[in-house]
Amino acid sequence: MSPAARRIVTEARRVVVKVGSSSISGANTAQIGPLVDALAAAHSRGVEVVLVSSGAIATGIPYLNLDARPTDLATQQAAAAVGQNLLIFRYQESLDRYGIVAGQVLLTAGDLEHATPRSNAQRAMERLLSLRILPIVNENDTVATQEIRFGDNDRLAALVCELVHADLLVLLSDVDAIYTKPPHEPGAQRIAHVPAGDDLAHVELGDIGAAGVGTGGAGTKIGAARFAAEQGVPAIVTSTSAVDAALRGDDVGTWFEATTAD
Repeated sequence: MSPAARRIVTEARRVVVKVGSSSISGANTAQIGPLVDALAAAHSRGVEVVLVSSGAIATGIPYLNLDARPTDLATQQAAAAVGQNLLIFRYQESLDRYGIVAGQVLLTAGDLEHATPRSNAQRAMERLLSLRILPIVNENDTVATQEIRFGDNDRLAALVCELVHADLLVLLSDVDAIYTKPPHEPGAQRIAHVPAGDDLAHVELGDIGAAGVGTGGAGTKIGAARFAAEQGVPAIVTSTSAVDAALRGDDVGTWFEATTAD
């Protein structure tokens, strides 16, 4: 990470962090603790942190006695209803170690596309942050239909950045960076820096990651990071295990340079 990029990270006062389902559910549920450690460390430095967390459906699946992600919308909604409650409880239980209170914010695409609900969401988020509450945002899967879904929480995180006028977006997954091709393939090289306006057309994208519980992949990370960058918000794409290093400005992941206003 260049000195200029590191300075942007360390001086960021409002940060949106997005974590995917596979990183904090199932066998990886224990990663909630280290993730919260990193968020709490940033919070203690005075940073206003917004967490966009997937995982409601994945968390609810075992409690519906299912062995895989359901394909029909009604069962997805049922799994989300059960899982969202458990997911927030797990986050709050971990945040209690630091005396930090979480606030649950559930959104649909329609909420951010229409002026009144968008204004309401923005006002609530601003008040939560001013009270030093840590908002935890997720798609409102219980009411979202196929027509009004974000499709993945990477896009939601980028839109939340725009909503709250964030200084930085951090997108987390199971992979430590964006690579020129799927990282398990020979010759794959980490992309450390993406200049403003680079569409990364040369990148070979692979399949969606671990366990099939998420809906995002490298392509959605790139799309979300580029959207944020075009709005003037730089982004880091890295692994959940590297979140503390990313928030401290260490040279990890892939840095998406923000477009500057003319």
